[in-house]
Amino acid sequence: MNRIKEVLEQKGIKQTWLAEKLGKSYNMVNAYAQNRQQPRLETLMEIAEILDIDVKELIISNKEK
Repeated sequence: MNRIKEVLEQKGIKQTWLAEKLGKSYNMVNAYAQNRQQPRLETLMEIAEILDIDVKELIISNKEK
């Protein structure tokens, strides 16, 4: 599961802005944010770079610690 939506809300960034920066459609970014579709690793890394965070912050482990 990814945390794209949470990070966008924390930073006050709109999905439309992220879509423009990524060169992807709003619908695609919305699918990422709603966990209907997972971005490719390269895209996830690009999102992390755009949002100025570590890519690890976008990923939540499903494994119990």
